[in-house]
Amino acid sequence: MNAARAWLTPHRLMAASIAVALLTLGAKTAAWWLTGSVGLLSDALESLVNLAGATFGLWMVTVAARPADADHPFGHEKAEYFSAGFEGILIIAAALAIVWAALPRFWHPQPLEQLGWGVGLSVASSLLNGALGWIMLRASRQHHSMALEGDARHLLTDVWTSAGVVAGVIGVAATGWHWLDPAVAVLMALNILYEGGRLIWRSSQGLMDAAVEPELQQRVAGVLAQFASAQGVGPALRIDHVMSRRAGRRLFVSVHLHLPADWSLGRAAALRGALEQTLLRALPTLSISIQLLPLDAEPAGMNAPAEPIHP
Repeated sequence: MNAARAWLTPHRLMAASIAVALLTLGAKTAAWWLTGSVGLLSDALESLVNLAGATFGLWMVTVAARPADADHPFGHEKAEYFSAGFEGILIIAAALAIVWAALPRFWHPQPLEQLGWGVGLSVASSLLNGALGWIMLRASRQHHSMALEGDARHLLTDVWTSAGVVAGVIGVAATGWHWLDPAVAVLMALNILYEGGRLIWRSSQGLMDAAVEPELQQRVAGVLAQFASAQGVGPALRIDHVMSRRAGRRLFVSVHLHLPADWSLGRAAALRGALEQTLLRALPTLSISIQLLPLDAEPAGMNAPAEPIHP
């Protein structure tokens, strides 16, 4: 199981998403051509968006994997947030295109043809999208990949869109109410708009240096409290101003370590190194910044001491 998960890298999953998008685009376009259903046309347009989003996502995970350099000393991981935001914009564009295609059908309804083949192709494509989307969503949590999560949620949204479209097509066949076809297309477009808005919001939050998850914050606080207890909190030591941020898969934590002003530089550096190693043993993926300060000093802009870490 671990070997299988290790094989499911963001690059391979994005490449698989491109392949699946090509297959589903062909199948859903054929379904629309056979039936004339504007609902199935909306489904095909969504698959075209899937293809564009997966292609851009593959580019972004490639950029995100690049090591830090002189121009980007903190790495390139945030590129994945651009992928999720781009997917959100594409989703919204597809939703507007669906509404544009569906509205004329309310005034000029058309009968649907060859529903069996059309529905079959749409269902088969949806099952493929659903399976890949579920795999990608699980992998996104393992890799902390916003690009994978964005593409996965896009694929799962496509599954719900297809389910609604198929229900509308079957409803038209059962009742003869041709207006059901464009009505379902518009409803699915509204659902797609919501999902696109959510993706854009999440990507914007990642680009604004959001703090790490509350569970990780509590874990860091617990490690700092244990270290302070072992060293003896009191007049000789204070840890405060704990700040964190996530950039894709990378976690950054900075703290202030206050020590007596008469300590030698070597003694202070040794304690700083011990604190850094303690944090890395608990959370090996952390990028840690520890600022050494005298007990009675605060950096410019921080006149009042923050709440200290207590054991």
